[in-house]
Formats: sequence, C-alpha cells, structure tokens
Amino acid sequence: MRGSERNSKSSSDLNVSFGYQCNACQYASAEVNYESEHSTTIQIQDSKTKSRSSSFSCLSGAALSANATLANTNICNGLIGEEILPGLDSPTSFRRMASSPSISRLDLLSSSSQSSVSTLTGIASTDSDVLESSRNFWNSMSSPAAVESSSFLNAVDIQTAGGAAGEDRVQAVCSEENGWLFCGVYDGFNGRDAADFLAGTLYENIRFYLYLLESQIKQQRESSGLYEKKHLQCSSSHKAMKSELSLAIKTSYIEKRSGLSTNFSYEDFSSEAFRLGVLDCLVRALAQAESDFIYMVEQEMEDRPDLVSVGSSVLVVLLHGMDLYVLNLGDSRAVLATTNSSGNGTLEAIQLTEIHTIDNDAEYKKVLADHPDDPSPIIGGKVKGRLKLTRALGVGYLKKGKLNDALMGILRVRNLCSPPYVYTHPFTFSHTVSENDLFVILGSDGLFDFFTNDEVVNMVHWFIQDNASGDPAKYLIEQLVLKAAKCAGFTTEELMSVPAGRRRRYHDDVTVIVIILGNKQRTSTASTLL
Repeated sequence: MRGSERNSKSSSDLNVSFGYQCNACQYASAEVNYESEHSTTIQIQDSKTKSRSSSFSCLSGAALSANATLANTNICNGLIGEEILPGLDSPTSFRRMASSPSISRLDLLSSSSQSSVSTLTGIASTDSDVLESSRNFWNSMSSPAAVESSSFLNAVDIQTAGGAAGEDRVQAVCSEENGWLFCGVYDGFNGRDAADFLAGTLYENIRFYLYLLESQIKQQRESSGLYEKKHLQCSSSHKAMKSELSLAIKTSYIEKRSGLSTNFSYEDFSSEAFRLGVLDCLVRALAQAESDFIYMVEQEMEDRPDLVSVGSSVLVVLLHGMDLYVLNLGDSRAVLATTNSSGNGTLEAIQLTEIHTIDNDAEYKKVLADHPDDPSPIIGGKVKGRLKLTRALGVGYLKKGKLNDALMGILRVRNLCSPPYVYTHPFTFSHTVSENDLFVILGSDGLFDFFTNDEVVNMVHWFIQDNASGDPAKYLIEQLVLKAAKCAGFTTEELMSVPAGRRRRYHDDVTVIVIILGNKQRTSTASTLL
C-alpha cells in the first residue's frame, strides 16, 4: 500500500481526529499556535519548565462512522450524557485539564450497597470473585479527593481527547511529565449506550483501583517497618553522603516514573508483583463497570427494553513509564510493531490481544463446554444465533434470564438454558517497552476487516518514515476507505456519499490510535496539541 493515493474526501468526513506531540526534554515558557485541518487554531501558554519522562513521543487518533452517530445517551436519567460525555461528541484535539475529573461526581452510579475492597492481589481474578469483591465500591469512598492526590493516573496538568464515531467511542488521557498514557477504544453494538458508559466511567474506575493498590503497598510498608525513614548516625561522612545520594536518585526516579509522592520505594513500582497488581486493577475496574451497567439496565429496562441487548467490546492500553499494560474484551486489537531482536532489522507485528469471537477455536470450545445441557448454544456461527462475540460488556439478555424475558416476541432468545452465554472476564497482558519497539496500533475490528496485522504495521512504518509531519491514524483510515470502495466497486467519493447507516453494508465503524514509542521527536501538522 506504500505510496497509495491520499483521499481528501475521506479526511474531511472523519468523525474524530486528534493528535498529541510530546515536547522536547524541556518545556520552554512560550505561547504556541497549533493548527489542524480538523480544528481551529488554539493558543496555549506554558509557564513552567518540566522534565520529560514519557516513553512515547506522540500519538494520533482517528475514527470514521458507518452507523449514525446518535445524540448522547439518556441512560441513568441523563446523568452520563449531561455530566460526563457532551465533550466527546465532536472533539478535534486534545484539551488541557487542570486536574483529572473528580471521581465524586460518579458516586450516584453505585448500585446499592458498599463493597469490600480491602484486598488487591497480583493474581488474575475470575468473573465471580471480581464482581463479589468489587461490587458497588463508589459509596465506600469516604474521601473522593484522596484519589486525586494519590493515584499515579493523576497529575496537576493532563491532556485528554476523545470522540464518537457511529457506535464506537475513543478516549486518550496522558501526562508526559509523569510518564503515563491511557487509551480506550470501545466498540459498541446494538446501540451506543454501553460504549458511552465505558467512556464516562472506566478511566475513573481504573484510577480508583490503582489508588487502592497504592494504598495497600503503603500499608504493607508501614506494617513491615520498611516504610519509616531511618535516621542513622554515621561516623563516616563518606558513608552518609553515599546514602543521601542513593536516596536522592531513588526519589527522583520514582517521581519521574509515576508522579507519586516519595513514600514508596523504587522496588514497589518495579516488581513483578506490582505489574500483576496493575493488571488486576484493570480487571476489577472493568468488572465494576459491568456490574454498574447491568444494574442500570435493570432499572431502565421497563422504559427501554432495548438496553438488554446493548453491549461493547473493550480495549484499554495503559503506558506507565516503560511498562505497557493491555486489557481487551471482544474483538478489538492492539498490535505492537517491533524490530527483530537478532539485529537484522526485520519488522515484526505482535498482537497483544486475544480475539473473543466464535471464530476463535478456543472460545468456540469454551462455549460448548460450559453449556453441556444446551443442545444448541451456537447457532449459525453465533452465540444462541445472536452474537459472534463470546466476551463483551453489557448484552445482558445473553447473561441473565430476567433480562432476556424483557424482550418481546422474536427478539427474545428461545431456550436460554444456562446463562451466561457471553462472558465478561478479559484478557490482560503486560510488556516492558524495549529499544526495539517502534509503535503500537489500537483498532476496532472494523480496521481488521480489511487489513492483517502485518499490513497495518507495514503501512504505518512506511508512512512515518516518509511523512515527518503526517498523521498515521488518519492515514490508516484513508487506506481503509480506498480498499472498502474498491471492494464495493465504488470510487471513494461514491462510498463516502452513502449516508451513515446504509454505509454499514460496506464497512464498519472504524477507530484507530497509533502510539509512537521511544523519545524520537516528530512534528505533526495534521494533529493538534492543546
């Protein structure tokens, strides 16, 4: 696909296009103008000099709808739409936030009773024990403000972007000063409500559980006596200086790596146990989102029975220092581009996610094994004849009999013998970024309907080599439009003139994020930094 024709028509019809360019090692105090063909000129003032600790140099996001992009959801009496999501419907750039959104405004989303959240471990949790241990945690918070002052997914100065394209939702939050980046791709189906809910709550859930993990580390250090500072009288001045230097180096590294106060030692954040703990936090945060979403569906289904069939795939990538964490549920993908470690420079595409559909033989066999008394758990290549996905958030009618009963006539699933038929336990993975790793591509399944992992990696690699100021996410969308039009026998102009909704027969909603790893600086005139 190298050197393929660029399509200005598809570019102008993008529903979402945003980008973020990391600054050089130091931020200079200056007023800067950034322009984008998808956004107005924005002026920002940076008055502080900050040190750079990011392991990524820039990222870009783009999304194109095939389905109609509807107005904000009214689920939970409009709380989600009014309080959280209005800025997600027409974004074109990152915007600077004074601090992370307050978790307290989500307190009303809790289901009913308080939960036990005293223990977080590095052991992967099952659906049942995660739901049991993390159900309804919102009301158990005595001081929401504590999360904002303690969690490493918080900083005084962060950037955020997001958007809606059809039933897809995308969001990105980053603090390069504190060395972390959060990206979420939520591929909704049968409606936008589940994807909207994820865009409004999952990031906050993750922040909360990471705060609990940090609190547990702190408590363990205090109880073991390792947390207290030791003031030793050293007869040797050389020994004292050496100790102080070691502490200073340790403190500086932690502050740059995590943005946390220096109450924690370096070992706390570099150990395998901590990495497993972070993955478990992602799992618990998703379980909380599932629990709260299903609870709200149950409250709303009398007026909106369609909510029982609404669901979403979930893809989350968290880059913290040099550690890359991935969670996925459904069929969206994260693909790492890296060079061969043998030194010959061969480009490799490594899929960091699983595909949770009936087409995956392991998933197919699991559905059959879990329902031995059901003669037809899979009908026509779909779970109960309705859904190819085997794991997803929402889609309650395939998880609970009473939610299936809310549907009328032919919409109701017959012989729902032994629910759940669709699962919520995600796949998780962690990876330490190396100098051989080049970039990560996040995409909803619509991207991979047309391209393989190797193809998207090669296209992005060629593009960023030849276009120092280009936008790789938008480029992938443009190439998809070219291929979709060719497959349909259309010109690109003819395809893009097909109204949203009808265009779904030719391609799906498509969301792409490209994260450029490493510290090499690139300019990006097609993207906007706010």
